[in-house]
Amino acid sequence: MPVQVPFNIVLVAPEIPQNTGTIGRLCVCTDSRLHLVKPLGFSLDESRIRRAGLDYWPYLDVQVYEDWEDFLARNQPQHLAFLSTKASVSLYAKQFLPGDWLVFGNETSGLPASFYDRYRDDLFLIPMPGQHMRSHNLANAASIALYEAMRQTLWSDRR
Repeated sequence: MPVQVPFNIVLVAPEIPQNTGTIGRLCVCTDSRLHLVKPLGFSLDESRIRRAGLDYWPYLDVQVYEDWEDFLARNQPQHLAFLSTKASVSLYAKQFLPGDWLVFGNETSGLPASFYDRYRDDLFLIPMPGQHMRSHNLANAASIALYEAMRQTLWSDRR
C-alpha cells in the first residue's frame, strides 16, 4: 500500500520553470507530492527549475504524466480541488481532507476549458479584494491553497 502524503499538488501544463521549481520546494517542505501533467513548457533538466528549487529538488517526490487521462488512470484521485480565478466559490469554503489533490492550470490560460464543466462542483478561487487584481503567481497560489488545507487538517486543534 502506498504511503499517504499529506497533500498532492497537480500542475496541468505548467509553463514557467521557476514557478514549478518553487512549488517543488514547497512540496519538499510540506512532505507533499508534486504531479506534473504534460505538456510542460520547459525541460525538467533546465537550470532555472533547479535554481528555483535550490538543493531541495533531489528530495522532491515528483510524478510526470503524458496527459490528464494518464494522470487519472494512474492515480484514481479522490477529493480533487481545482483552483481558478474563474470559480465562484472561495477556497476558504472548501473542507479539506489529508491527501486531497490541489489542481492548478498553467500561468497563461489556467485550467483546460473542458475542466470548467467536468469539475464545476470542485472549482475554488482564492479571494482577491484588490482593485486591480487579476491573478496570483502560480507558486503563490499553490502556497496559499496548500497552507489552508494544512491549517484545516493538521493544525485545526492548535492555536
